[in-house]
Amino acid sequence: MGGCGGGGEDSGGCKWLPWLGPLLETSFFGQCKLHAAAAHKSECNMFCLDCINGPLCSLCLDFHKDHRLIQIRRSSYHDVIRVCEIQKYLDISGVQTYVINSAKIVFLNHRPQPRPGKGVTNTCLVCHRSLLDSFHFCSLGCKIVGTSKNFEMKIRSDSDSDEFTSGIIAMHKRIIQNKIHSFTPSTPPQTSMMNYRSAKRRKGVPHRSPTGGLLIEY
Repeated sequence: MGGCGGGGEDSGGCKWLPWLGPLLETSFFGQCKLHAAAAHKSECNMFCLDCINGPLCSLCLDFHKDHRLIQIRRSSYHDVIRVCEIQKYLDISGVQTYVINSAKIVFLNHRPQPRPGKGVTNTCLVCHRSLLDSFHFCSLGCKIVGTSKNFEMKIRSDSDSDEFTSGIIAMHKRIIQNKIHSFTPSTPPQTSMMNYRSAKRRKGVPHRSPTGGLLIEY
């Protein structure tokens, strides 16, 4: 099992396994160019951690015998991987897990969330997606960003952020703006308020007379 160490170094000085970055950047579920004729078997949903040469279809696996292979699956149009597969090679502690078809999975990359849910008490440290209390990241991609040494510096300065982090910051700003708009009541026009008050004024409002009784005006 691995996390930081033994691989490429990100801009924050944290060394990750060499296949992790390419895995997160790969587009899966396209048609294999080498086996396009076998349409029913040429969907690319496999990845070789040893060769790191892009997505593979089931027919490509003959060239990767005895290699470390993982299968990518889909949930709501987002790439996921089963916990039982990825945790053999990567430390996924702190990443939110979900159960799909009776199997635990994690998402590869963050998913845009236009507005946080009501009553949310815990969110992803990077993209602020709602999480269960025991987790810190919504995906493997967010964990890479969130555990880099200069994450705090990146989150405070757009100029020092890479494209991925800048996108997250921009999304977070939109979430904050939506929060402000959703909690700011609109002010009705002044004329409408005057008409409303005039309509609600009642005749016969009692006023206290100088003698201490009630004087009704008509």
